[in-house]
Amino acid sequence: MERDALLQSCIDNCTRCHATCTTTLQYSIEKAGKYAEANFLRRLQDCAQTCATSLDFMLRGSDLHPYTCGVCAEACDRCAQSCEQIASATNDPVLKNCAETCKRCAQTCHEMSKRADKAAHA
Repeated sequence: MERDALLQSCIDNCTRCHATCTTTLQYSIEKAGKYAEANFLRRLQDCAQTCATSLDFMLRGSDLHPYTCGVCAEACDRCAQSCEQIASATNDPVLKNCAETCKRCAQTCHEMSKRADKAAHA
């Protein structure tokens, strides 16, 4: 199955983001304190889960993948913002990396979600 460049990039970014948020979640639980606040952990979980869901939809060629990518982009944006807030206060390289990974994923997922708009108006 041949994939276009944007689709493949989004698959790659969702794969990396899922892994990064999952490992950052465990890291944050172990660090405790502000790292383990419920809202922050929830954002990491939301991001990891929506990445996994979008990845699954893209890999199996679902025509709904632009919609799951839209939700994923929102979750990634929120997670990146939360990671940046804590990273700026702590200068934590793990959270800086997580924020950067989430931003890259959000960017490609936003692009993929635009395909839903085109499909709806076709």
